[in-house]
Amino acid sequence: MPLTVVQKIIGKHLAKGKMIPGEEIIIKIDQTLTQDATGTMVYLQLEALGVNKIKTKKSVAYIDHNTLQSGPENADDHLYIRTVAKKYGIYFSRPGNGICHQVHLERFTIPGWTLLGSDSHTPTAGGIGMLAIGAGGVDVAVAMAQGEYHFTMPKIVRVNLIGKLNPWVSAKDIILELLKRVSVKGGVGKIFEYAGEGVKNLSIPQRATITNMGAELGATTSIFPSDEITFNFLKAQKREKDFFEIKADDGAIYDEEIEINLSQLEPLAACPHSPDKVVPVSSLKGLKVNQVVIGSCTNSSYGDLVRVARILEDKTIAEHVSLAIAPGSKQVLAMLAQNGALATLIMSGARILECACGPCIGMGQSPPTNGVSLRTFNRNFKGRSGTISAKVYLVSPEVAAVSALTGFLTDPREFQLKDYTEIEMPKTFLTNDNMIIAPVNNYEEVEVVRGPNIKPFPLGKPLLPKIQGKVLIKAGDNITTDHIMPSPAKLLPYRSNIPYLSDYCLTLCDENFPKRAKANKGGFIVGGANYGQGSSREHAALVPLYLGIKAVLAKSFARIHQANLVNNGIIPLIFKNPEDYNNVKEMDEFLIEDVPSQVKKGIIKVKNITKNREYEMLLNSTLRQKEIIIQGGLLNLTRLKENTKE
Repeated sequence: MPLTVVQKIIGKHLAKGKMIPGEEIIIKIDQTLTQDATGTMVYLQLEALGVNKIKTKKSVAYIDHNTLQSGPENADDHLYIRTVAKKYGIYFSRPGNGICHQVHLERFTIPGWTLLGSDSHTPTAGGIGMLAIGAGGVDVAVAMAQGEYHFTMPKIVRVNLIGKLNPWVSAKDIILELLKRVSVKGGVGKIFEYAGEGVKNLSIPQRATITNMGAELGATTSIFPSDEITFNFLKAQKREKDFFEIKADDGAIYDEEIEINLSQLEPLAACPHSPDKVVPVSSLKGLKVNQVVIGSCTNSSYGDLVRVARILEDKTIAEHVSLAIAPGSKQVLAMLAQNGALATLIMSGARILECACGPCIGMGQSPPTNGVSLRTFNRNFKGRSGTISAKVYLVSPEVAAVSALTGFLTDPREFQLKDYTEIEMPKTFLTNDNMIIAPVNNYEEVEVVRGPNIKPFPLGKPLLPKIQGKVLIKAGDNITTDHIMPSPAKLLPYRSNIPYLSDYCLTLCDENFPKRAKANKGGFIVGGANYGQGSSREHAALVPLYLGIKAVLAKSFARIHQANLVNNGIIPLIFKNPEDYNNVKEMDEFLIEDVPSQVKKGIIKVKNITKNREYEMLLNSTLRQKEIIIQGGLLNLTRLKENTKE
């Protein structure tokens, strides 16, 4: 039977189950990655599992999110991660080495292998032909401990790319076009596999831009075939031994197919406050810009920034524009310095930031009040930039650079620049892994150092026969994990301190939510469609758990957040009749009886005592996930099974 790229990789790694969409499968995990915003919690959970050493082929811990050290908290977390990584045989990428996805693409990705990461943009590695999936922290901890990952087999969507991009149109415009067509929830339960003649015209960093923002579709992951372009990239990284060709067989059958004619695309922009509010840049002509930020794991590669340098060469940015540029890795920054592009960027008036996530995660460079910020990032959720009133537009590096010069959102095709020239990928990249600390042989002797900011994480408890409480908040559609657990610069240093973070939970929706939750000793959250979209941050489940949230009722859930709720013992329930959502009011009293039995059935009746109504809710979970909920979380279930073995 002809196979897709996805089926070939999953088939090779399949430990249990069948590759039938909707069925639970278990795959072997070759690699994992973590970053510091989620990593501290991952390694606390790994320690709680009681293993001596990880079972993956390679795991890497990155420091790239919380790199500003205005107090001891971030530095303490970094020290903890460095020592715990050494204790368990995990590679450690030091602060300043770069963004996890960019560095992993350069130095660790292997076509045909599997990667699980505690960051929603882990699918970036799909640009090189790796099956890379973003997941919650406890899933990654269990994968390191057991070498496996449980998930529901997605549908496979073939994205057929035909034609070739015109000058000033980029890979960013390809994924923005797909977001415009599919929406931020249109990829849930799907993997996007790219194919067609247009693929051969895209470099690995361009492919990685597309797979990176596949996370914004809600997709499980996205992937490109591994071909000659893949080989040339790995060879330039001095890693040709890692190359493995993998492509779909002729006649492979897909669940869905989408075609994009690259030659018909034009520069696009995602308008505030969602990555799928996509319009042509030309339709926004005349929009005054206050800030431009170029970087993030989406568009901070060598090719991206050389293009920006060529646009800015011998020019000066508009006087009312603040331009900041964050190279994606030490490798990129060093090569820009070597070829003179860095000097060009600096002379234009750009501010050069550290090789880190920085502004993308809200760590610095917040726009002015009511300001317009153009960013080459992957998300523009309201308030994520650190300024609630700011309007953030997502654009390509080309659009960003030209607009920084004009001071207005500008279609680069209309600007008088030197003739457009293709950016050729280097024959050889600068490779120096001196900022990556390899595991040691005497790991048993390593002492793990914990700072005072690292607090114990909450553990769910086995289900009680009855759950009762009030609806503490009723939220709308597309509530993001940024809404549920905000992460501006002032809160990121406390990602290992759940009690501290609890005072900020859902405050972007209702500033009184934490007080109400504590006063009522927990209760229920009600949300609309696509609840929990965005980041993989497990804190959006851990903090509600700490506040006593027993269940979340919504019209639908984003994949990773739904899994995070389950993994922490919170029941994610979907309205069987969406109209019932309209009947619910804040502070209604809910009651669920015979809870464990109903969870096993997957259909749960929720009584609204206040209104004397009953809602039928669906628990769209696998048998294993239902067992996780009953036991109060994945850690509880994993330890229970380990103890049973003994």
